[in-house]
Amino acid sequence: MSLRIIFMGTPDFSVPTLAEIIGHGHEVVAVYSQPPRPAGRGMELRKSPVHLKAEQFGIPVRTPQSLKGEAEQREFAAFNADVAVVVAYGLLLPQAVLDAPRLGCYNGHASLLPRWRGAAPIQRAIMAGDSETGVMVMKMEAGLDTGPVGLVETVQISPDMSAGELHDALSIAGGDLMVRALAAIEHDSLVLSEQSDEGVTYAKKIEKSETRINWDQPVKDVHNHIRGLSPFPGAWCEMEFGGKITRVKIIRASIVGGEGAPGEVLDDGLRIACKSGAIRLDKVQKAGKQAGSAEEFLRGNAVSKGTVLS
Repeated sequence: MSLRIIFMGTPDFSVPTLAEIIGHGHEVVAVYSQPPRPAGRGMELRKSPVHLKAEQFGIPVRTPQSLKGEAEQREFAAFNADVAVVVAYGLLLPQAVLDAPRLGCYNGHASLLPRWRGAAPIQRAIMAGDSETGVMVMKMEAGLDTGPVGLVETVQISPDMSAGELHDALSIAGGDLMVRALAAIEHDSLVLSEQSDEGVTYAKKIEKSETRINWDQPVKDVHNHIRGLSPFPGAWCEMEFGGKITRVKIIRASIVGGEGAPGEVLDDGLRIACKSGAIRLDKVQKAGKQAGSAEEFLRGNAVSKGTVLS
């Protein structure tokens, strides 16, 4: 026996869940994803990773700009789905959509709710210095990530783990968790628990204005900021080369010993002072160039000891 499922997702993070659902024999009657967006140097329209994966399996894809219109809601209901599975879709679901599937809509969310409700739970967990996070399968309701939780999988955040590495770990864990939840839903055995009213935090979208590194912070905060934004959108600072100010993204860094004025270059190996402690830049990306190791970067870009980065 299998469920009739509408899958709703957009980025790479969602793809393993879609693949697991298909692999476990469920009937995916439709996929909903964000519309193709301009991308690349030519700004050609590019389909989302979920859209492309659905096409590989011959599944019809819908890409509405909104689900608020009655026509879209009628079309959604006409699929006669048992369940809708939502993983990083990117659109709010109106009540009419939430009510359409026979058994409801279930969301795969990348945090330990109620901590980090919202758009950027992976980045925010690392930026806050959390030591663990996870994925949860939640039955959706009108509130933002407020619904009752069915299954939970905890994932440890190691001290040097980047957002990209955590993204991949949670993506795989989320796919496995969702198919286990669907098996329980199919047999009417999924137990749902209401979220606690305590410990609620919100993972707001990452804004460009907060990606610049502030060296006048404790070294742990600087380190968490860098790894929480790696590899995208990337924490950055400015360096001067040949009288020209250039933006440099920091992809990976390590906490090391040392002290100096915030932003001061302490040696010839890109060891930078913070408000307290120091950090070594291990992997960087100069604007318009490929990311590379600090050693590779320094071969063509002199950064003198005593320079103060901004």
